Amino acid sequence: MSVEIPVIESDRLILRAPEPQDYPDFKATFASYRSRFMGGPLNAYETWMLYAAEIGHWEIRGFGIWMIHLRQTDETVGMAGGWFPAKWPEREIAWIIWPDKAGQGFALEATHRVRQYLYEERGWDGAVSYIDPKNLDSIRLAERLGAVKDPQAPSIDGSDAVYRHPAPAGLRGSQLAHGIDMEIAHYRDPLFQPKGWALD
Repeated sequence: MSVEIPVIESDRLILRAPEPQDYPDFKATFASYRSRFMGGPLNAYETWMLYAAEIGHWEIRGFGIWMIHLRQTDETVGMAGGWFPAKWPEREIAWIIWPDKAGQGFALEATHRVRQYLYEERGWDGAVSYIDPKNLDSIRLAERLGAVKDPQAPSIDGSDAVYRHPAPAGLRGSQLAHGIDMEIAHYRDPLFQPKGWALD
């Protein structure tokens, strides 16, 4: 692979390039009910092809999806990053957390860090997330990130909702960004029990 995929970090997480040894967790997740809002469950061939696409996307686009590792143990808990395959109207921020790792704020922390990197280091002037309208957890997460449903934006196939993320200027130093940082900090407290919103 000729593209040098950066390593980015947050308080609890290290985001690195997807590697062959990470595939079993990816395969198990996309073969499960967890992937129902992302085209799954997929068979063995389909999961292999999608994982190959995750790696190849970096080579083609120069950005892509990182594997999310826990800083303390190095185990993987999911994926998050930029996504822009053929037929996507706009560049997307996307995420998925393994079924047994949900509910610990990893998706919020990873996507917040990913967005910061794409805005500040890659010069993105905005992004969207394409979400199945029935995927309430992802919709709530997008809203916690400050994304707002954009009914005028073109969708991928007419069946997905488009959530538009705040532009860099509106996010930098904002009350929203501060609130996200505070929520992420809460998840480091073992006694923190969030209620009333999606747990990812």
